[in-house]
Amino acid sequence: MKPILVTSTEEATGKTAVTLAIAKLADAAGYSVGYMKPKGTRLQSATGKTRDEDPMLARELLGLDSEMHELEPIVYTPTFVQEAIQGREQPDELRDRVLENYEKMAGERDAMVIEGTDRLVTGGIVDLTDADIAEMIDANVVLLSRYDEPEDVDDILAAAETLGDSLAGVLFNAVPDAVFDQLTTDVVPFLENRGISVLGVVPRVQELAGLTVDDLAERLGAEVLTSDAGTDLFVERFTVGAMSAESALTQFRRMQNAVMITSGDRPEIVTAALDASGIKAIILGGGFRPSSAIIGRAEEEGVPILLLQSDTRMVIDRTEDLLQTGPTRSAATVDRMQTLLDDHADVDSLIDNDD
Repeated sequence: MKPILVTSTEEATGKTAVTLAIAKLADAAGYSVGYMKPKGTRLQSATGKTRDEDPMLARELLGLDSEMHELEPIVYTPTFVQEAIQGREQPDELRDRVLENYEKMAGERDAMVIEGTDRLVTGGIVDLTDADIAEMIDANVVLLSRYDEPEDVDDILAAAETLGDSLAGVLFNAVPDAVFDQLTTDVVPFLENRGISVLGVVPRVQELAGLTVDDLAERLGAEVLTSDAGTDLFVERFTVGAMSAESALTQFRRMQNAVMITSGDRPEIVTAALDASGIKAIILGGGFRPSSAIIGRAEEEGVPILLLQSDTRMVIDRTEDLLQTGPTRSAATVDRMQTLLDDHADVDSLIDNDD
């Protein structure tokens, strides 16, 4: 079985869940499967040692005994990028490091599944983009993409040109019901007529598309000021209330399944958010507690209010990171994705491909 590399057109496509689900499907087909994430871009410690959750989960689910530095040989931090610019990181040495670790693990397994990065350009500064790695190890590339509007096809075409013959096909993930028919009847035939295979169209499943307000509050360490009503709702995106109340209401009414973030000393913005049906929760930064009247109104509307002591800018950054990361990485998430791929994608063509 040829190695499979899963890359993406953008962030938050469910890449980790898809990568590990493919690995589990190959395992179920009788292969002993290894995993590698050549460039770690998630959590790092101050000392530069990775604390990336993805290889940790892979090691657990696939029963791997490789060390973390073998599973993830490059920790792609801003510091790493700066050192590369200054000539302190040598592309040839990094390439050898990745290839050496890959070949060691591949020699012990029937198959290898490689998790790429969120953007095809990542790694270019050291000549180790996902396209470079795929060529180096002769991998079949799965290009993971969302689909919200026809303009998204431009990104797919550009990525296909970059990946060239390495591209095994496109896999659409988390496709909303509203565009599902358009994608399958118009876009898929268009891509296939351009010589780009489509491996599957996986529908959006709410528990994989966002976080519950309760989960978000827990991961932020926020105090929930309202009653429990509404904390089981899912949020998928955020908006920032940093304008006039009139402008805010116009913006908020365009949102769906969103959390609104503002400073707690902006009661007019909070009130505007409560008038917009698409705002499912409100996060207040700076430790400013709203009036009891606003809390009471929020409880009536079933819109939880979360309070953090951190400044609003930090709250925005943390919330953005959590929503982009999506549901907590877990065996249950991978199992759910495995079922979805089994039902909606042609993974067998990847697993059985030895060309």
